[in-house]
Amino acid sequence: MRRQIAAASCVAVLGLTIISSLAIAQQKTARAPLDRQVYSSIKELMDSIVDPSADVLWGAAGTVIDKNEGVRELTPETPEAWLDVRRAAVRMIEAGNLLMMPGRQAAPAGTKSDTPGVELEPAQITALIRKNRKSFDAFAKALQEAGLEALRASDAKNADLLMDAGARMENVCESCHQTFWYPPAGGPQPGGQ
Repeated sequence: MRRQIAAASCVAVLGLTIISSLAIAQQKTARAPLDRQVYSSIKELMDSIVDPSADVLWGAAGTVIDKNEGVRELTPETPEAWLDVRRAAVRMIEAGNLLMMPGRQAAPAGTKSDTPGVELEPAQITALIRKNRKSFDAFAKALQEAGLEALRASDAKNADLLMDAGARMENVCESCHQTFWYPPAGGPQPGGQ
């Protein structure tokens, strides 16, 4: 009987030691700085994740006024349509994390603006983001919050909430573009160009 009690005690102590070690390791891992490799530019994230996801969310709910068909309300009608909305919302939420990763350039090296004079050159945008990193990250977090609202709307199958989330998302996107992508109105462009 004593051997069984001793064996059970040893197993319990060993188990507690292992659990404690795992808990300490998880805490250290959680506090470790994120050391992730950046492979894509902001432009590539926008083209591949943000823009297509925003288009799904903006196109899923709203009012369309057509000359031939009159007023028509858009809302996801099927479980599959709501699932598409949910997937777009998840992509938007996670895109915010990707945008906040340090070291990401505005566009691939050697890329020029598609609309010079209307939009800053990629090197200028990257410099602005580096100079105002907290502001850029705040826009990325606001994009995530709008994505979370869209996710809740999709889970509740609530088209009105989805429209509200889409409107907030549009405001976040436009405000970020005004801050980082477009030249200042009437003033010199950053970098003297």
